[in-house]
Amino acid sequence: MKNFPSKALYGVGATLLLAGCGGESKPNIAIGPPASTTQSVSQLLFDAYGIGSDKYNTYQEGFGAALDGVQDGNIDISIGILGLPSGSIENLQASSGDARLISLSDDAIDYIEENSAYKRFTIPANSYAFQSEDVNTITAYAILVGNTNTIDEELGYELARLMHEHAEENTHSQSAFITLENALNGSEGLPIHPGAKKYYEEQGLTVNNPVAELGETEAKEEFILGTGSQGGTYYPLGGEMATIWNRYLENYNFTNIETGASIENLVSIRDNGMDLGMTVHAPAQDAVAGRGEFESGAIDNVAFIGHIYPEVIQIVTRERSNIDSLSDLTD
Repeated sequence: MKNFPSKALYGVGATLLLAGCGGESKPNIAIGPPASTTQSVSQLLFDAYGIGSDKYNTYQEGFGAALDGVQDGNIDISIGILGLPSGSIENLQASSGDARLISLSDDAIDYIEENSAYKRFTIPANSYAFQSEDVNTITAYAILVGNTNTIDEELGYELARLMHEHAEENTHSQSAFITLENALNGSEGLPIHPGAKKYYEEQGLTVNNPVAELGETEAKEEFILGTGSQGGTYYPLGGEMATIWNRYLENYNFTNIETGASIENLVSIRDNGMDLGMTVHAPAQDAVAGRGEFESGAIDNVAFIGHIYPEVIQIVTRERSNIDSLSDLTD
């Protein structure tokens, strides 16, 4: 193992856990808050490289606090699930001047694709000012799903059409990924709303998803879009989407609300407390299949409407860490 720089290990955050103090220095890795999706992804990464828990010290915190630790030199690597580009990473570079993204090997990506719903993703060179080469990683997809008991075929068509044909009016940076080229990303294993299917096929896309069966939808004017926390991406981006729908759909009103994001939105749709929801594609797949968080019962009234943006796993360090690859942790 490389001899990593010694760190001031205390006062960085409330949940720094030291594994095997003493002896040769181990890197400190921020793996996300307890019970978070980021922690699950971090474990996938460690498994893909055969990295045991004895090879690093874990730091459990949100990505913003973790990057503060990277900036201070108390954290060597931070793993996050983020939009591209991430303002937090840009801020790290601005303050430190030596930020760097760690690329994944082909073998690691193959392992992750075989053992999860995450997919290969390339962060193009120059996505960040400091990034001169492509970086290979994995991604999840943020998607829009609808309640088949409240979103009829015509409205499903208009929602899909407007989110694409007026994407340039959406001022959020992640709206750049709302394109027809990306429209079906994250739809694998999900039933598609018949209105959305009709729109995409009119645009020349091939849609192989099973078509969702609509319930006996009643005419309504008020619709709720579940997003996420106000400090995240879902809430402001969802607000922009709702604004566009309200601008062009007369006699309808869409309100975005703050929620706990993916799982809460899917459950609210199941219970008919929500009409539309933003979610990561993996829990949506679990909801339809009745596995994971939804082992107690599959959700049968949720349908894919469209891809929103990739939620990219970004592994951040600094040049001073002397870490070029996660494989360095196995030396």
